[in-house]
Amino acid sequence: MYNMMNKKMSVLLIVVMAIMLGLTGCSSNKNGTGKIKLAYVAWDSEIASTNVVKEVLESKLNYRVEMIQVDAGPMYVGVADGAADAMVAAWLPSTHGEIYYEPNKDKLEDLGANLKGTKLGLVVPAYMDIKSIEDLKKEDVGKLVDYTITGIEPGAGIMTQAELAVKEYDLNKWNVLASSSAAMVKVLQDAYAKQEPIIITGWTPHWMFADMDLKYLEDPKKAFGESEEIHTLVRLGLKEDHPKAYRFLDQFEWTPADMESVMGDITEGMPEEEAAKKWVAANEAKVNKWIAGIE
Repeated sequence: MYNMMNKKMSVLLIVVMAIMLGLTGCSSNKNGTGKIKLAYVAWDSEIASTNVVKEVLESKLNYRVEMIQVDAGPMYVGVADGAADAMVAAWLPSTHGEIYYEPNKDKLEDLGANLKGTKLGLVVPAYMDIKSIEDLKKEDVGKLVDYTITGIEPGAGIMTQAELAVKEYDLNKWNVLASSSAAMVKVLQDAYAKQEPIIITGWTPHWMFADMDLKYLEDPKKAFGESEEIHTLVRLGLKEDHPKAYRFLDQFEWTPADMESVMGDITEGMPEEEAAKKWVAANEAKVNKWIAGIE
């Protein structure tokens, strides 16, 4: 009876050891570091940055990465409630500040700016003979574009600011038309090709400024705020759960020119993932700074 129990225990021990070895094998392979979920909005700028972050996490730090495309509001809530681990798309302090960041700031961690020198406002082709948002009060200007400002996704921070601008400047006849980032750019390209008037909600960095001769309308009332920064936000506890990913995200910082390079490749037809891989391969020194100190 004793020998039989010993045999059973030996068999059980072998099974347990095999399971443990199997788990160890999984945790030590390329995908074993863990999984990171990145929330983002489908803006050209955020598509570029999130894909670059994904590429570094996967190719340099051996994480598995899931990109979760959402609208701006759910992006903040997702990081705040832990449904997503991080985002690199927080436009602060004005665009997302009051609406999305402030209600969630105590439930997430702000790692600071990953890109400085952004700008938002109303944008027109350079061939249009207007300089300021104040000029939209002129009836002949309004009639040129049917009193319409072509915008992006409803709920985006820049849309809220555009609606505020309409009120601030008493543009009672004007309408901020919601669409999508891609649809807005398509309407702009079509008008630009025909040298027709158009007014859009625009932001920098964006590849369209390199592709077309555009200008911001002056905003003397500061309805769109001052220059902003794009911040990296992570869920509480990420530092403890994934210290390598946390350190990289904390050290991630690039320039508008970097971002526009990736956006340009995507615009010209290169798949998002390939554009990110190309940029990471071509900027080894900068990427090494991002992952410095990670063992």
